[in-house]
Amino acid sequence: MGNSIKSAQFLIDARLSRAAAGSAEECFDLGVAYSCGTGGVVIDLIEAHKWFNLAALRGSEQGQSMRAEIAEEMTAREIAEAQRQARAIIATTQLRAA
Repeated sequence: MGNSIKSAQFLIDARLSRAAAGSAEECFDLGVAYSCGTGGVVIDLIEAHKWFNLAALRGSEQGQSMRAEIAEEMTAREIAEAQRQARAIIATTQLRAA
């Protein structure tokens, strides 16, 4: 069982790297993982909203839809935190690209 947890964490880490670099599909996949608890992650709606938001900003219509759907289950503070985290990733990736 330890190997499956390590394997799942490796896949999440790889997705995080690709998503932060600009892949809308990877952002969406991370949003799904965090909203459903798949891929070895714990359900975290703030993380899910953040990744769906980034997917939406990168052109994903599914990201827009899922972001709106999970926002209905979140408090205003949770949404604000997810947005703050998304902005931080955008700022970081823009700095690396410059």
